[in-house]
Amino acid sequence: MKRQWTLVTAIVAFAAIGLMAQTPPSFAGKWTLVPDANAPAGGGRGMGGLGQTATVVQDATTLTITRTTPMGEITSTYKLDGTESKNTFNMQGNSIEQLSTAKWDAGKLKITTNMNVQGNAVETSMVLSFDPSGNLVVEYTRPDFQGGGAAITTKMTYKKN
Repeated sequence: MKRQWTLVTAIVAFAAIGLMAQTPPSFAGKWTLVPDANAPAGGGRGMGGLGQTATVVQDATTLTITRTTPMGEITSTYKLDGTESKNTFNMQGNSIEQLSTAKWDAGKLKITTNMNVQGNAVETSMVLSFDPSGNLVVEYTRPDFQGGGAAITTKMTYKKN
């Protein structure tokens, strides 16, 4: 009988560990861009990421990112259940509607966004994860707007304030 209880206890413990391992990370906090030592003098890393600073609020169902950009503050809210989220922002006097889906994959959150910019369909993706130091890593992929064909991916690292 004692052996059965030991076995049951072990099974319950492994199940609990498995459930804890599946809990998605929280990206909540205030984040500041870490300068890229490899960037050319006076040069940035291009478009994408969360801007110079961002505030992320996350609960069990949504992720809200408020970014500080040259165009002002932009706030986007994403549903974390894989269903579509709609966000609108203004760019050079034009209102642009974005439709996004956010999906978890092995501790990373991938947000795929579709929008129409001046009559052109544009798809971008942003993957949020943590590096071993606990910094937020944002990989942003967008089309090459210069007509080069291949998508352009930038990788930016943010330190929590």
